[in-house]
Amino acid sequence: MPKPLSIGLTGGIASGKSTVSNLFEALGVVVIDTDLIARELVRPGEPALDEIRTAFGSAVFSADGTLDRSAMRRHVFADQAARQRLEAILHPRIQQETLRRMAAAGGDYLLVVVPLLNDSPLRQQLDRILVVDCDEDTQLKRLLARDAESEEQARRILASQPSREQRLAIADDIIHNDLDVESLSAQVTALHDTYTALAHLPAS
Repeated sequence: MPKPLSIGLTGGIASGKSTVSNLFEALGVVVIDTDLIARELVRPGEPALDEIRTAFGSAVFSADGTLDRSAMRRHVFADQAARQRLEAILHPRIQQETLRRMAAAGGDYLLVVVPLLNDSPLRQQLDRILVVDCDEDTQLKRLLARDAESEEQARRILASQPSREQRLAIADDIIHNDLDVESLSAQVTALHDTYTALAHLPAS
């Protein structure tokens, strides 16, 4: 059987990647979300969690032994070396599990959600790249409403990621997420039709 067309979905934090991926999933598309894989990798009993405790100590853990994601977020976005240590623990495992799931997937095409796709080795495994785009002011408002503890922290998170221009530079397709849900849904439906058609083209 031919392998499904692979679409990388990326975008800045709070740009709406989860909303877009949910819309694709509702159309029956297989969605592989690397953020969800990362959460699975730090469940109690997982080897990555032990490595994180060794590298960062108990300050980033809750009393019940689970990872305190808020504490970890504050730590790594204030310290580039700490962020690189965390990435060295998680990223190879995320890539391995993502590739395993891609190989097992069926359907015409699949969606791989990778927030920081610009510099990810996974970029080389994808057929097309879809960027969810919105202006930085919208990102900032959404981030503050969702999970940033201060505007300073939110701006630090935004500054740590590829810029809007860098994301758009790698895009084959763009979804604009500055409007309403109806507009978003219409864009997803149109791309779904496009990707389904591309998946049925003869191999070159």
